[in-house]
Amino acid sequence: MIPNDPIMLLSYVNTQLRDFYPDLESLCRDKDLDREELCRKLAAADYEYDKKTNQFI
Repeated sequence: MIPNDPIMLLSYVNTQLRDFYPDLESLCRDKDLDREELCRKLAAADYEYDKKTNQFI
């Protein structure tokens, strides 16, 4: 289960990306997450995925 609060979600996702996954696609596949929905939730808090740094900024 992932957090619903956008800031908690940001922290969770970025930690997962930093510590365990080479890219967002791998994280979503492994955690069975909808990539578009995840990006939409974080975009609502003004964060977008940066492939170069492998994090939401």
